[in-house]
Amino acid sequence: MTKPRRPNGLPSRQEIVEFIAASPFPVGKREIAKAFKVKPADRVALKGLLKDIERSGPVERTQRRRLAPAGALPEVAVVELYEIDAGGDAWCRPLGDMPDPPRIRLDKGALGLNERAVVRLSRLEGGQYSAALIRKLEPQGDRVLGVFTAGRDGGGRLTPTDRKHKTIYTVRPTEAMGCQDGELVLAAALPLPRLGLPHAQIVERLGKIGDPGSISLVAIHTQGIPTGFSAEAIAEAEAAKPVTLGTRTDLRQIPLVTIDGADARDFDDAVWAEPDADPDNPGGWHILVAIADVSWYVRPGSPLDRAAAERGNSVYFPDRVVPMLPEALSNELCSLKPEVERACLAIHMWLDADGTKLRHEVVRGLMRSAARFTYEQVQEMMDGPPGALRDLLVVPLYGAYQALDRARRKRGTLELDLPERKVVLAPDGTVASIERRLRLDSHKLIEEFMIAANVAAAETLEKVKRPCMYRVHDVPDPDKLDALREFLDGIGIHGLKLSKGQAVKPHHFGQILSAAVGRPEAPLINELVLRSQAQAVYSPENLGHFGLALRRYAHFTSPIRRYADLLVHRALVAGLKLGEGGLDPIAPEDFAELGAHISRTERRAALAERMAVDRYTIAFMQSHVGASFPGRINGVARFGLFVTLDDTGADGLVPIGSLPGDYYHHDANQHCLIGQRTRRTFTLGDRVEVKLVEADPIAGGMVFALLHAEGGAVKAHQPTPLRAQRGRAPPKRRRG
Repeated sequence: MTKPRRPNGLPSRQEIVEFIAASPFPVGKREIAKAFKVKPADRVALKGLLKDIERSGPVERTQRRRLAPAGALPEVAVVELYEIDAGGDAWCRPLGDMPDPPRIRLDKGALGLNERAVVRLSRLEGGQYSAALIRKLEPQGDRVLGVFTAGRDGGGRLTPTDRKHKTIYTVRPTEAMGCQDGELVLAAALPLPRLGLPHAQIVERLGKIGDPGSISLVAIHTQGIPTGFSAEAIAEAEAAKPVTLGTRTDLRQIPLVTIDGADARDFDDAVWAEPDADPDNPGGWHILVAIADVSWYVRPGSPLDRAAAERGNSVYFPDRVVPMLPEALSNELCSLKPEVERACLAIHMWLDADGTKLRHEVVRGLMRSAARFTYEQVQEMMDGPPGALRDLLVVPLYGAYQALDRARRKRGTLELDLPERKVVLAPDGTVASIERRLRLDSHKLIEEFMIAANVAAAETLEKVKRPCMYRVHDVPDPDKLDALREFLDGIGIHGLKLSKGQAVKPHHFGQILSAAVGRPEAPLINELVLRSQAQAVYSPENLGHFGLALRRYAHFTSPIRRYADLLVHRALVAGLKLGEGGLDPIAPEDFAELGAHISRTERRAALAERMAVDRYTIAFMQSHVGASFPGRINGVARFGLFVTLDDTGADGLVPIGSLPGDYYHHDANQHCLIGQRTRRTFTLGDRVEVKLVEADPIAGGMVFALLHAEGGAVKAHQPTPLRAQRGRAPPKRRRG
């Protein structure tokens, strides 16, 4: 095709039509402007000319697409490289559901195995194709998760589920994989601008958007969480066998028990306690924390290890778990089921009456769990009448917990009161209810036992001079502290003050939180104290744990679901010479990068879990559109108020344009919106009553109208729906 050139001005209408018709691939304004060397000053005029051509009907292209045989691949496609043969030829396959996909030889460009790219295809004799690389696709980087809307010709449109992704894509029939209207799909965005919407190619069908489970799939794919395991990793897990006693310490006669939530899928920690028999330690305790010996099964550099390192951690949703390791391990050999012998790594700890650890010992053992309890069962036993099971197993656990709790209070740890939501699903997978999670003493018991074991593990690794992947929580950022201090000063309530210039310790925050108990501002203050804290991360550099008021801390207690714990187990095995499965020394820079990686995967998992709970909550609230609810302002932004409802913990937005007629200024330091004329103020923590206007689980948000605030009733304005808000500039409001 000869590209016409014009020294100045615009091409004629006929020249543009001929150029489009002769192009072997779709073209848009950018390609036309480039081909005809249209100057920037003439681009607006070109856009008008193209719209005029578009109104006249589609331009029929005369090249290969029109002449391609039935079943042929499109000229531009997304492919995956699956083989490099003995002769060095790279072979690809098209993404999509094809019963007998043709072989595609990559002629121009470089790809690695399993990498994906957008290519231009040329049909060869025998039904094969050659491909020239257009653009390599980074993993997940060019993926779009969305809902497919079917058209008449088998194609359709794709609406992203992410509200921040405002592009609507068109999908050609050859790129739709036979999708039906309303399906949740994963697509690859194609870099081919044309007149109209950009293109995407469907690469995976995930089910109907309203089906049970689709909400978790949205979170999984949005955050790019790996879900499948390689055949080698699965084979390795399924070939694993139970261990025998051998040189292990025999713990089978100790009545260890697991205590987890009723919906727990894996049981990787067990506990036991008894009064210390040492007469020199009156009122003291001997406790044992036993953890599944994952390092025995997952060896460094193995397929299982590579899979675990990539994931970093398991991810938990209301309807499923995306495990760090295959179920043959996570639900079987490394799950401490009752009356089954299991390999473990255990820590004996001896405490005095005030919970101070006197000494500890790490052993590699063989255990048999005596029972599997839920938190509620343990609490009921403790609160109930005496009995053999209660007195033998539960009472000693609570006695040791109370000692550990005294030590915790003496340290002055940071204890925030931040209730969590629990999604309760009906048998058909729909949301039955949204509840607040109970926090019982049995929960705190397990937390204190695990913290004690984590500290002991870190101390042991320092003693044997092995690298430790610490769990670190740095001191709060000074700027965040200044913002919190300014807000507390503005409240002006006795006890709610953070002195300037002092070295802030966790107990200072504890004093503030204690002073806020029972006050209307308590939820707000808990939230602001949380926001002032640094984020906990994994690092080989020991910065201590500010929130727990501990000088050293590591994660040891959940190696089946956290890679950091597996690293600690391996280091203990190697450092204490406890047998196979230890970890050879890792280069310091590699160990630091590994800590950064698993910190990222942890944040990714937390985002996905929170996203799923939010969308399940929105799905539950859909049937309550039009109803009113009490709540509290939990966030203030320049574009509106975020409100959390009391009963469900559901969050939604009151757009600033729907607030009473005034122009509102955002005061970031005081977390409020202030009316310019009325001086009316909406502040973080204010009690409100709102009406639910829209609940959109696809976009992932709810819109509220404000009915009543602490300052009095307001006239509710109907907010703009979520979809209509996409890409809109904030509405102009009159001043004064």
